[in-house]
Amino acid sequence: MKQKIQDLAAQIFNEVVGFRQHLHANPELSFKEFQTSAFVKEKLTKWGIVFVEMANTGVVGLIKGALPSDQVIALRGDMDALPILEANDKPYKSKNPGVMHACGHDVHTSSLLGSAYILNQLKNEFAGTIKLVFQPAEEILPGGASIMIKEGVLENPKPHAMIGQHVMPLIESGKVGFRSGIYMASTDELYVTVTGKGGHGAQPHQNIDPVLITAHIIVALQQIVSRNADPRLPSVLSFGKVIANGATNVIPNEVKLEGTFRTLNEDWRKQAHSLMKKMAEGIAESMGGSCNFDIHHGYPFLINEEKVTANARQFAEDYLGAANVLDLDIWMAAEDFAYYSQVTDACFYRLGTGNVAKDTMHSVHTPNFDIDEDALKTSTGLMAYIALKQLGN
Repeated sequence: MKQKIQDLAAQIFNEVVGFRQHLHANPELSFKEFQTSAFVKEKLTKWGIVFVEMANTGVVGLIKGALPSDQVIALRGDMDALPILEANDKPYKSKNPGVMHACGHDVHTSSLLGSAYILNQLKNEFAGTIKLVFQPAEEILPGGASIMIKEGVLENPKPHAMIGQHVMPLIESGKVGFRSGIYMASTDELYVTVTGKGGHGAQPHQNIDPVLITAHIIVALQQIVSRNADPRLPSVLSFGKVIANGATNVIPNEVKLEGTFRTLNEDWRKQAHSLMKKMAEGIAESMGGSCNFDIHHGYPFLINEEKVTANARQFAEDYLGAANVLDLDIWMAAEDFAYYSQVTDACFYRLGTGNVAKDTMHSVHTPNFDIDEDALKTSTGLMAYIALKQLGN
């Protein structure tokens, strides 16, 4: 079976590269993946794979093995791009200025298509059912995963486990990485408005300065992490956007502040929300202003189920060799795959795409992000192999 999968992965490789380059050149933002969805449906139709539509642009295919089994495995690939202007000068550079596949979702979608082709070719030789989940809108709240779950993606049939992979340029192409247990952080978006009384910068005594109030809030809120969080529990509080639309001699009426809070424990997450809000509002009030502290609850933390992940890691060693399978550390970025991991057994692993010689070491979410396309030799066959082995074949 392994040899057949490897042969089919080699057979479909050039086509998968074409898929990836087409998707990379035609990126679409979250919840707007209409052409991407149509592309996926076209390929599934061509191969005779039945599918249904979900979450407007989502696609869920189904491949049933000919041999009897009630086991079901779901495979997930996300489809949306980011609002980034691409800096690469490649033939497949984005044709949509200001929109770019800077997080590798073109890789995830094309790889899942390649895996679908392989599994469909082998359907007369395996037992069980494969669910192919082409998911929209991973990049923005509330996350396409949450919507697909509400619409029944984990029902009819209900998967026993869900597998996802994600590019990682820090890992060399041809290698993959795994971590059992808690892996990725929850994420919340913070939107803060600090209101004072604007006026001339030369008359501060007649004003209530929201810029100064905001500065105190930013510094003080770091105390939430440094003095309230258990030091053994990773937490991140970062503010990346501050708008004080005054001038050199004009104090504005209000300041807008935006940031993110991330952690790995739901109880502490809720407690931190309360502490941040109370502290910010208290500081503003004590300085004569007011503060509206709005928290947009984001994705939960992502947990890789121990047994499913241990098995997937072993299958990866079988397929790639032990030297090509790495251990991962906790990653404080967030992923809406976490929603699946909260309600079903799941494994989310990393696909190496880095290659120094090919200049593919740039981080995700940057204008220069690109991949070593040889990684597509790994991604398609490995996911198919893991799926069949998880089914007991």
